[in-house]
Formats: sequence, structure tokens, C-alpha cells
Amino acid sequence: MDTTLERIHAKIAELEMKILNLRITERELQALDKISARRTKTTSEPKARQKPGPKPTLRPKVRGKPKASGDAERRQTIGAAISAVLAEHGALSAAAIAEHVKATGRDINNRTVSFALQALKKRGLVKNTDGKWAAPKARARRAPSLSGVSADEIKAAA
Repeated sequence: MDTTLERIHAKIAELEMKILNLRITERELQALDKISARRTKTTSEPKARQKPGPKPTLRPKVRGKPKASGDAERRQTIGAAISAVLAEHGALSAAAIAEHVKATGRDINNRTVSFALQALKKRGLVKNTDGKWAAPKARARRAPSLSGVSADEIKAAA
């Protein structure tokens, strides 16, 4: 007899869960109906026609970048600012570079610095070693070959 009561209680609990799921589904459908009703109201109303107003005057096209209205001197690019920081402080992490650039009064975040560093890396202007960014070492040029020049000419030139 206990087992039949347990089965009945289990069946009741199962049915209550189904009822709960149906109520949740009903609320979701009602919410969707409200959204679709709002959309159909706004799209079905015809717009009132207006008389055309005066035509705007055409302005000449301006070529190039717009000029800064307040500053007479131009701002340094992010890449140039990063190069200056690396030249001054040596190898630094991207976060440290961002802090040094911020210290100069520029509003910049780590993501911007990271993108700028990647662009500089593609151009060969910086390198990354163990998470530290640095300007690459300057390559020495080869001395011109002295073939065809006699020892006397070299002494005379010196």
C-alpha cells in the first residue's frame, strides 16, 4: 500500500511540474504577443504627408581631414607617442606603455596601445620579447668595399 501511495505522490509531483512548465510557456507567449502587437500598431499607422520644405543649400566638399578647432599645434599620433616612450624608457609591457602615455595627458586605454603596438610591429618599428615591447636595435651599414683602390689612395684620403 505504501508503494502505491508513493507512486501517486510521484505522479502528482510530475503533473505539478508539467503545470508549472505550461504556465511559464503561457507567460512567454503572452509577452511575445504584446511585442508583436506593439510592432503592428506602429507599422500599420499611415504617416501624415508634409509639404516639401526649402531645399538645403549645397556646401562645397571639404577634402582631407577636418582641422582641430581649438589647438593650433597638431597632436602626436599614438604610434609616435609609443615610440617616444620606448626610446625614453626602454623595453616595457603594453600596460606600462599605456600608463606612460596617459601620464603625458593623453586619454588612452590598453586596447588602443595593443593595436598600435601590433601595427608598429608589422612595420618593423617595435619588437616583442617575453611580453616586453622595445624599439629594434639599429642595424649597422656595411662599409663600402675598397676593391680597386690602392693603399696609397687610402692613405691620401685619410
